[in-house]
Amino acid sequence: MTSFLSHRLFILYLNIFTTLLASSSAIFWENIFDTTMKRMAKTSHLHFYYHDIPSGKNPTAVKIISGNELSFGATYMIDDALTEGPDHSSKLVGRAQGMYSIASQHDISLLMIVNFVFTDGKYNGSSLSMIGSNHVSENVREMPIIGGSGLFRLAKGYALAHTIWFDQTNRNDTAEYNVTVKHF
Repeated sequence: MTSFLSHRLFILYLNIFTTLLASSSAIFWENIFDTTMKRMAKTSHLHFYYHDIPSGKNPTAVKIISGNELSFGATYMIDDALTEGPDHSSKLVGRAQGMYSIASQHDISLLMIVNFVFTDGKYNGSSLSMIGSNHVSENVREMPIIGGSGLFRLAKGYALAHTIWFDQTNRNDTAEYNVTVKHF
């Protein structure tokens, strides 16, 4: 009888001990993981120019869903150049690939779904994903960065866009982008 009771108590203590060990090691692991991730987190600031050319012989923005010229619902697929400077012939640092749609019935407000794919420099092979509302009539627009790849894995942050040139006739434009992201 004593042996049976001792055996039962031993099993009970073993269960309590392993339960406590398992829960404390999970907390321990989370603390190490959080601390390590915080220590590894980096903040990067990027500055580049975005050139959207929906007209001419070699457009970089093509209408894929119609509406009137600049009307609600019109959607464009893009493969726009990202350059180091404001001039279209500046050094190419990447491409803006994705789409934008005119998402407002009252003004020109774009829903942008874009990957900034970097092809030069220290970010070559990495990308940032942006999705957000671009109120074109505002001087500076803020859109969220929701992810990334390569050096920008787990990125989150924001992009500030400012139009520096717009051709009313052909709707070609150049916008300056300042991007701030935290990544690992």
